[in-house]
Amino acid sequence: MITLTVYGLDQFVVGKLSREMTSALADLYECDKEEILFVAPESMVFHNGVEQTSWNTIVRVDAPKKVAVLQEDVAKIIMQMTKGLSINVQVVFCYFSQDNFYELINEDYPRYIENENIVNYDGDDYDENIEEGDGDDQIFTGDIFKDFNR
Repeated sequence: MITLTVYGLDQFVVGKLSREMTSALADLYECDKEEILFVAPESMVFHNGVEQTSWNTIVRVDAPKKVAVLQEDVAKIIMQMTKGLSINVQVVFCYFSQDNFYELINEDYPRYIENENIVNYDGDDYDENIEEGDGDDQIFTGDIFKDFNR
């Protein structure tokens, strides 16, 4: 499992970046694309009280120790692909022993949600009565003060 946490970029930008960068990283790490994850926390970067978001981006890469030999090439890919999204980019690598990694994968479901397995609801059998309720929970639009008005 290799996780890239990106601070200082919009979450949707990181989603696009993930789509563009995952294959290149998986090729370099010689692993399956399923092993690469991006995290885009809702956060802002500050320096000396001034917001730096999209000006200064910090990418933290958490990866197994065995791939540390690839960090220079990984840093180059990250900086190359983020240079048009941020003025300055910093990449920090944090390594862990495989002995310190656990996961639980539910085999009853696909590993990830992807375009191919998203359920799209067409809305043809939508029952508006369910949305409107039975009348007890309807929004009152009348004059609740009519008995108090003189």
